[in-house]
Amino acid sequence: MGSKVISNAKEFYNILRSLQDEGRNDPCTFEEDIQMLKTNGDRIPVLNMYCGNQSVFICEKAESNVPKMNEPEDQLMTETSNCTDGDEADDDGDYVAADCDASALQTELVPEPLTIMKARQLLSWYTLSQNVNVSAVENNPALHPLWVRCDMSDPAGTAWFGAETVCMGNKVSGVKLHSVTCKGSTVDKKSLITLDELKQEHKRRCHPSSCFQMAIKGSARFLLLGSTVVENTLIKSQSSVTVDFKWSHVESILETPPLSSTATLNIKVACGEMRSPMFEMYRELEFLQTLADGLRTGETEWMEPLESASAVNLTKAFLEELQNTAKTPQDQTAKPAETTKLKSEKDDPIFNSLLERGDLDFVEQLWVRMRKSVISYQDIGDCLKLVTEALRYGDIKPWIHRDSSSSLSKLILQSYHKQIDHVSLTGLTPVHMLLEMGLDKMRKDYINYLIGEELTTLNHLCYYLSTDVDLQEQVIRLRKLHHLLEIILTCSTFLGLPYDRLFLLTQSCLQHYKTYPYDENHEFKLQIKPALISHFYQKEHPVVWGVEVSSGNGAREVRTSLQLSDRPLVDHIIFDTDYTNETVNGGSEDPAFFSTMVCCGLANFA
Repeated sequence: MGSKVISNAKEFYNILRSLQDEGRNDPCTFEEDIQMLKTNGDRIPVLNMYCGNQSVFICEKAESNVPKMNEPEDQLMTETSNCTDGDEADDDGDYVAADCDASALQTELVPEPLTIMKARQLLSWYTLSQNVNVSAVENNPALHPLWVRCDMSDPAGTAWFGAETVCMGNKVSGVKLHSVTCKGSTVDKKSLITLDELKQEHKRRCHPSSCFQMAIKGSARFLLLGSTVVENTLIKSQSSVTVDFKWSHVESILETPPLSSTATLNIKVACGEMRSPMFEMYRELEFLQTLADGLRTGETEWMEPLESASAVNLTKAFLEELQNTAKTPQDQTAKPAETTKLKSEKDDPIFNSLLERGDLDFVEQLWVRMRKSVISYQDIGDCLKLVTEALRYGDIKPWIHRDSSSSLSKLILQSYHKQIDHVSLTGLTPVHMLLEMGLDKMRKDYINYLIGEELTTLNHLCYYLSTDVDLQEQVIRLRKLHHLLEIILTCSTFLGLPYDRLFLLTQSCLQHYKTYPYDENHEFKLQIKPALISHFYQKEHPVVWGVEVSSGNGAREVRTSLQLSDRPLVDHIIFDTDYTNETVNGGSEDPAFFSTMVCCGLANFA
């Protein structure tokens, strides 16, 4: 019997070791019905508390389409159905077969747990394989932590079992054994475990010599901005701003974080939401992106025009306005033109923006008119033809900013000397010229705000303002700059953050986007003082509240924690509850919380 157990432990170790060494993250099966995979702990909420982004092994009930361990790769490719790409196939309309639909549905199922007995067996094999004191067990290198999904069939309601090695030097000296127990949501605070009961649970699991040095830490997360419930109706938002608090000296369960806490904002902002102060600028950016996509793909889906007049008529009227202005005395030329420009722009809501400028030059004013009215390539060509002819015949002598870099700006500079290069307004050339005009104008809009608010300097914007890269890359960098401003204005408008925090956030975003691709799902972090947002959270309920009791030091530290959350932290169990996630904390004075407790014990190898 003992040799059989050792043999099973060795086999289990070898499979885990191969997953660890090969660097593959695709799942495999073990003993026909167990799925094993390697992932990062921060991808699973309940494990993130202990593992962070550390690599871990996950064991769960196998799905039928998961390949078996040690099968040849070409055989796996043959046996894997194309239905696993069901989402893409459905989008393309390639097939609608019933068996493919079933397979696509299967890939979306939540992970399934193993029985408590099987989970304990896997943990015992993991522990035996790491214990050099057990006969016939070699001095194996340490494995990643192992976590097993459980079906909560035991009296404690265990949802996870975990094990991780403890090392002294290069030698494994023991393992930490974890258990995660869960309870469904309740509004009855009296049914929750008390702080004293949590301490007693910790003492029961830790070594007596270290229990008298217990440390207690609190944590909480509040939602400051995101999806909200108004009169039992969920208003969804892709943007969210949450704040994480951490503090010591916890006195009671669900206590409000003290002002001495450390606080970190987690900022994720999606562009294009109507409540954003940048919404009008976003619409302008979308038109710019339409032009860029047209140059890249050869196809353009034109946006609905914002003006009833045609692009050509708007351009003609603009040129006639300039010609009439030119007939006035020279010392009165600039002022009337500026007055007319501001009036015409302010009449339209598109200019009612925090980034509104009063110094739009000729090219920028032309861009504004064209981008609100253009609906075809022909429109662009006809409008630019009118402008180039007016320049060539000296009908207009418009002013432009010195640092303008578009092709049309260069033609205007040449017109000052009555030497204009011939431009063939055929093919994609007009689109190319209009895209340059928009890039020039919007870059100045963003610079005007960032520099005007003293949030950065031109030196720090060089990457975003460079015209040495192709137009597609310029558009990407402009989108990054737009996203940065969405973030800054969200924190300024909705949270009222002071200048020093906005300055720090601006620098962080600028530095991030110099290295990383555009990503609206990225969470930007910002340290703040709790007093700055106390009016947001002190009368609100947390979405997550936690307390942790710990003792010991370093690798031998033992922790016992409790997490109370507005939704379950375990994704493989369906909890019975009378409360829905969307309305539980939106329309109830007493919120419902799911309870998750993580206990840890240290097993030393003699």
